[in-house]
Amino acid sequence: MKYCEYNWQALDYVIAEARNNGVRLILSLVNNLHAYGGKTQYVQWAWDEGLGISSSNDSFFYDPTTQGYFKHFIKTVLTRKNTITGIEYREDPIILAWELINEPRCTSDPSGDTLQEWIKEMSEYIKTIDEKHLVTIGLEGFYESNSPKSADNPTKFEGSLGTDFIRNNDIQTIDFASFHMYPDKWVHKSLDEKLEFAEKWISSHFEDGENQLKKPVILSEFGLSGHTEGFETAHREKLIKIVDEITYKSAESNGAGAGSFMWQFMVKGMDEYNDDFGVIPWELESTYNVMVEQSCRLARLRGSSALKGSLRDVCRRSEQ
Repeated sequence: MKYCEYNWQALDYVIAEARNNGVRLILSLVNNLHAYGGKTQYVQWAWDEGLGISSSNDSFFYDPTTQGYFKHFIKTVLTRKNTITGIEYREDPIILAWELINEPRCTSDPSGDTLQEWIKEMSEYIKTIDEKHLVTIGLEGFYESNSPKSADNPTKFEGSLGTDFIRNNDIQTIDFASFHMYPDKWVHKSLDEKLEFAEKWISSHFEDGENQLKKPVILSEFGLSGHTEGFETAHREKLIKIVDEITYKSAESNGAGAGSFMWQFMVKGMDEYNDDFGVIPWELESTYNVMVEQSCRLARLRGSSALKGSLRDVCRRSEQ
């Protein structure tokens, strides 16, 4: 397989800048969705070469050819030496974790067996190359229809997507669980009902981490669309505050809740990458202040030594 060195060097730069600014990274290895090629591109490559056993997108999870392609890519990523820092990715502590796939679904096998085997195989493969970094899956967080927790899903539909938050994460080579939350896309009701769903959804997954998985849990994506009819910035901030409070209380009590990431922060000039969830934080002072407050109080739970670099400066300014 051939790769574009120009693109690799762009990633080298991102990692080097993260190191310079004290930002830890979770790098996703592939997308379940079509954006950036995703699993569809692997299936297309195999099909075009006459090696694929199916043109179905889900064959990514069981076709030996696409699995071989993906493993080749994984090894290439993990063993790459950064052209700026000179550090192999698998040796770089600024990378916190590898995410197997963004929002995996395997609707062709609602039992979940196909995706479960793929998660196990790929996470074990990563560990044979890199024992130093954490591995997570990248799930939306739905429960299979036969799960006693399927009632927590937004609708019955999500139980048929071939995923299960508890089963999928209950694998030794998965180090922490992660899930997503988009109440205005999943719950077509009033704002108050969407926020009520959000509270239950987060609490349910943090409880899974504590009571069943015995692993940290991160809400790795959440957001409220700015394109929803009647949207106000205050609505998004209500959601953020609910997320922040549940996350903080879990962290404060040494629970499973390990953090939350809002989707998505942007800077000027990135319009082509924006969607209806994008936010330029410093253009919305009230939203920015809510996010800073959460970051600072979570850091303080670990003691004053956790306040380093730019975070320390931001937190000091917020106290003035």
